[in-house]
Amino acid sequence: MAGTADALAIELRDVAKAFGPVAALAGVGLSVPRHSRTGIVGPSGGGKTTILKIVAGLLDADAGLVRVEGAGSARERLARCALMPQRDLLLPWRTALDNAAIALENRGLSRAEARDRTRPLFQRLGLAGFESATPAQLSGGMRQRVSFLRTLMADKAVLLLDEPFGALDSITRARMQEWLLQAMDAVPRTVLLVTHDVEEALLLSRQVIVLSERPGRVVAVLDADHRFDGSRREIVTSPGFVSLKEQALEALGS
Repeated sequence: MAGTADALAIELRDVAKAFGPVAALAGVGLSVPRHSRTGIVGPSGGGKTTILKIVAGLLDADAGLVRVEGAGSARERLARCALMPQRDLLLPWRTALDNAAIALENRGLSRAEARDRTRPLFQRLGLAGFESATPAQLSGGMRQRVSFLRTLMADKAVLLLDEPFGALDSITRARMQEWLLQAMDAVPRTVLLVTHDVEEALLLSRQVIVLSERPGRVVAVLDADHRFDGSRREIVTSPGFVSLKEQALEALGS
């Protein structure tokens, strides 16, 4: 978890959070450099989504330090983060283009201006031709692409992805992982990803944080900046990737 304070997009130190008598997090610390991609994996109920909500300013920690781009208050953290939930939450009465552009409308742009700014990214992110489609006309994978673009158009420094492909079948999920890798390379942001899938975390991230069972603690930090070449299948079956996956699973098991 290297990085000076000035180079960090997200910093947590000794963060604790409880919901009534249930301790969700205990002494969590993590550092996310700017324009990096960090994944968080851990058992169900281990506090992964709680960390995202604290970073996003939707929750406050009971103890510890939380900073996003140097800002500490919940309001300031919220202003710097865009959260993509597991469910796409697209508005059924709006087209794909209008769903993706809604963040710009919320910032005061007219619908026409928001469309004009968003439309070029449909081509760049493989959505060309679907601008006028309604959510009901889109596949699950296409809906997630629109959801990601909507998150991106919020133009926040930090993207928080909460199990973005958890509701997809395995084939679509694999395709979306490849697509997201390309999308994140095309439009760099600081990304914090929560997933229960170790392979997905290692594939999409350059650093993977492994949490314990509740109350969540950091039990391992893995350098996943593997830079493997080839197709997704070639990457996930390569000896270096398999070794990283074994390390992550061992940490989860401990």
